[in-house]
Amino acid sequence: MSLREAIDDAAAVLAAAGIDSARVDAELLAAHAAGTDRGRLLFADVPSDFGARYGDLVAARAKRVPLQHLTGTAAFGPVEVRVGPGVFIPRPETEAMLEWTLAQRLPAQPVIVDLCTGSGALALALATAHPHARVIAVENSAAALDYARRNLDGTGVELVDADVTAAGLRRDLDGAVDLIVANPPYIPEGAALDPEVADHDPAQALFGGADGMAVIDAIVTVAQRWLRPGGSCAIEHDDTTSELTAAAFHRTGAFDAVTARTDLTGRPRFVTARRRPATTEAR
Repeated sequence: MSLREAIDDAAAVLAAAGIDSARVDAELLAAHAAGTDRGRLLFADVPSDFGARYGDLVAARAKRVPLQHLTGTAAFGPVEVRVGPGVFIPRPETEAMLEWTLAQRLPAQPVIVDLCTGSGALALALATAHPHARVIAVENSAAALDYARRNLDGTGVELVDADVTAAGLRRDLDGAVDLIVANPPYIPEGAALDPEVADHDPAQALFGGADGMAVIDAIVTVAQRWLRPGGSCAIEHDDTTSELTAAAFHRTGAFDAVTARTDLTGRPRFVTARRRPATTEAR
């Protein structure tokens, strides 16, 4: 069987398992088994054990084990991070929020905070784009912190083990932060999820209380305290909670330019807001 035929067969198996990206996944798994990248796959000399390795990978993916758990990495914008069991896999949908953050005008040496950093993907992408920034990444899952440490090693990003919902978190950052980004747990409890998510992403990174807003509300409170006047915040949310997230910013009276934004597929994905000066806060 040729490599192309093996990929065709694998794509058929994955499609039958209900995987929408069956062809792409079959090619990426083949590249992983061959020790090359997808673009050079058909020109690669495959190792002698390719067939067995590829068969095992395809069988695991057909059981809805996430592709990224099988390859051990996930691409996110301009960076790639290590992922696996115990850490949330960064999603392409979040790249819309990354693009928004990269378009913001920041000071020459900004202070940027990534809350609920998980694997550290957002923090790594922002540190790469802003090499003179002080980037702080906050996470409280031991498993996720392990991945984040490896992904952020040598970058200068400050990794903080802390719960973003804790009262009085990091008073030293009050009024000192230029940009806050967050992809928090935001799925309402009881929501139906694909097997890759329900069976493999950690629940701690997924669920945000009955309405999905428990952690988002806490982040808005922290952002009110940490952001300097004119500083910005972007929070990802569930498809169903865009209005609730915007309302959380409005309730404080401390933000203006509150804007609901969509991801690359046009679905409601994140809300951005700007910290207004204290003298103009709504009373």
